Amino acid sequence: MSSAPRSVRGMHDIPPAEMSTWQRFEREARAVLGAYAFEEIRTPIVEKTAVFTRAIGEATDVVEKEMYTFEDRNGDSLSLRPEGTAGVVRAALQNGLLYAAPIRLWYMGPMFRHERPQKGRTRQFHQVGAEVFGAPGPDVDAELLAMGERLWARLGLDDVQLEINSLGNTDERVAYREALVEYMSAHAESLPEDARERLARNPLRILDSKDPDVQARLADAPVLGDFLGDESRAHFDGLRERLDRLGIGYRVNPRLVRGLDYYCHTVFEWVTQSLGAQGTICAGGRYDGLVELQGGKPWPATGFAMGAERIVALMNDLGAGETVAPHAYVVAVGDVAGPEAQRLAEQLRDANGDLRVQMNAGGGSFKAQFKRADRSGAPLALVLGDDEVAAGQVTVKHLREDLPQETVSLADLNQWIDAWLASA
Repeated sequence: MSSAPRSVRGMHDIPPAEMSTWQRFEREARAVLGAYAFEEIRTPIVEKTAVFTRAIGEATDVVEKEMYTFEDRNGDSLSLRPEGTAGVVRAALQNGLLYAAPIRLWYMGPMFRHERPQKGRTRQFHQVGAEVFGAPGPDVDAELLAMGERLWARLGLDDVQLEINSLGNTDERVAYREALVEYMSAHAESLPEDARERLARNPLRILDSKDPDVQARLADAPVLGDFLGDESRAHFDGLRERLDRLGIGYRVNPRLVRGLDYYCHTVFEWVTQSLGAQGTICAGGRYDGLVELQGGKPWPATGFAMGAERIVALMNDLGAGETVAPHAYVVAVGDVAGPEAQRLAEQLRDANGDLRVQMNAGGGSFKAQFKRADRSGAPLALVLGDDEVAAGQVTVKHLREDLPQETVSLADLNQWIDAWLASA
């Protein structure tokens, strides 16, 4: 058995063959976020544990079971971030960003939860998130959803559906929770153990149980929408009206809740049927009380987070993945040709900053170098031998098309490459 070290369970490498799809997702996300005037913020991976326990809730699975928490040398309790919003709120308060509200912030990076690893769920995972502070109305909620719709279109993801719900305000949720507990407690003996635990610790979480018996019991349970007051109803109606005007399809899911305590009013999920049980690729909603929970003044806020691993998996499943190969592979054999080829490769990169050129490394015969060129995926091989250098020429061989090889003068090569790129 090999003694070489292995990665921590549930924390995976992203090999080079997969990175091009990741980069495409990140590139498109940056472009869409920029189109809506969001500014990037970067927060530490490690925060004081209280940042998360205050925000997420002591009775949530994330805090009770999943956070990576430890004491540092000073005896302070620190945690790897399990999600991004709480840290962004902390940063906004600490850096005085809310004085310029409304502000639009976005982040990208790894999160950590000690969950049971399975497809689409890892212990280190990556999120791209967006947060808006200082805008209380449904207009910004609708804009976040329009942003998601635009990103899916740019990524070619057509198997994604939007589900929305309203959790109302704190008083409405308390009244609903009491009614839900009363109803479900009357049937407690027929509930599985994990459902009884949820009912005792965090009753709303029982609504998204995957157990078919629990869902059957919930069919006649009270519905949160019946407990909403006029203001909450108006907010939710305003959101639906704007989505209708924007032509964004959605389904109202009265059982939709979020696993973190700070949500209120609008909640939503973008879901797909293509990834099995881990079908939520983006989720979020309004969290108007979180700034106050973190020590600030009451402040409206809303946002979402996208699961990068799941979106990349969906891109690959739907054929929207991407492989990036070099445009050209430089093959060179000869005492003069080797150094000259390296100079030529640098000149090509200088002339076109988007051109991807791979220079053969490690020597080898023409035959060996052409095998490497083929494995690289490059459509072109630029061939230099000492004779070509003496003649001021380069031989161009097409590796992916059945076209004759061409001889191009070194002086005209940049122009030839530009024309080839324009026609590719």
